[in-house]
Amino acid sequence: MTIITIVQVISTLVQFYELLIVIYCLLTWFPMRQGGLLHDFATVLDSICGPYLSVFRRIIPPLGGIDFSPVVALLALSLGERLLFNILL
Repeated sequence: MTIITIVQVISTLVQFYELLIVIYCLLTWFPMRQGGLLHDFATVLDSICGPYLSVFRRIIPPLGGIDFSPVVALLALSLGERLLFNILL
């Protein structure tokens, strides 16, 4: 496995995780019924994205009722990816 392949795999995984975070944030805008399909999907996304987002929620409190921690989490993920690429390449 070459370095370029490793970088491509990491890039794909980071993009997928970023997409999951965005979908998770969008799902919080909709009311969900307990036991519904949308609720089950949101629960799975919460178990995947929640631990990562909770790190930033502890640092950045909601301002005016708006949670900005996902934005900072996405920026940190992107920065970490770039840093890793600079180390590998």
